[in-house]
Amino acid sequence: MSNTIKIEKKNGTQFIAHRGLSGLELENTISAFVAAGNRSYVGIETDVHVTHDGKFVVFHDDTTERLSNENYRLTETDYSTLKSLTLKPQKNRTVGSDFIIPDLKDYLSICKYYGKIAVLELKERMAPQHIAEIYAEVEKYYDPKKLIFISFSLQNLIDLRQQQPDATIQYLVQEFNDDILATLKQYNFDLDIGHWVCSKEVIDTCHANNIKVNVWTVDNPGDAERLIDYGVDYITSNILE
Repeated sequence: MSNTIKIEKKNGTQFIAHRGLSGLELENTISAFVAAGNRSYVGIETDVHVTHDGKFVVFHDDTTERLSNENYRLTETDYSTLKSLTLKPQKNRTVGSDFIIPDLKDYLSICKYYGKIAVLELKERMAPQHIAEIYAEVEKYYDPKKLIFISFSLQNLIDLRQQQPDATIQYLVQEFNDDILATLKQYNFDLDIGHWVCSKEVIDTCHANNIKVNVWTVDNPGDAERLIDYGVDYITSNILE
């Protein structure tokens, strides 16, 4: 595929580029972030890990095995080792000069340059100190008022909310029930939910409680159009624009 798939009728739904424009470029690389920056996406999503020596790198998986010829666990590996890796090309692409693991500041600087919302996933369970340091990095290179924090780790998000009462936070989930709704209301979180379990009822319930809804990861135009009709706020996609 050489370009994105356009969704013409969005009805106010905003699109987020998943791991940068990962449908065209290698995920979570500078090329992927710049490709998303040059298109109509309102935001760019990525993932942040804390290295063994307390640095912040952008990478999705907990280990490097899928995208490199070496297998390191990010939280157990020093920054210098991770930055020395060359990532493997995907989908028959040749190796690019940016096929390295970016720093958090690289991602934030690109989002700021292109005027995009930064959607930042806090990956494995983090120490509260590291969450505070990530927020400080956001303040240094970006505007935290324009950033959305997301995580599957509820405790990461609770710690962040306690530190930053005004931060915009979405709870990543693969189901929806009364307990999740209660958590969203208690901590003033929005919802980031797998698209396959997101119904009109879920969206209407959230909106009735002043909760925004983001869905991941939608790459089928028919699914996107259905969710747009339901009134979803954000769609996160690898290739739809």
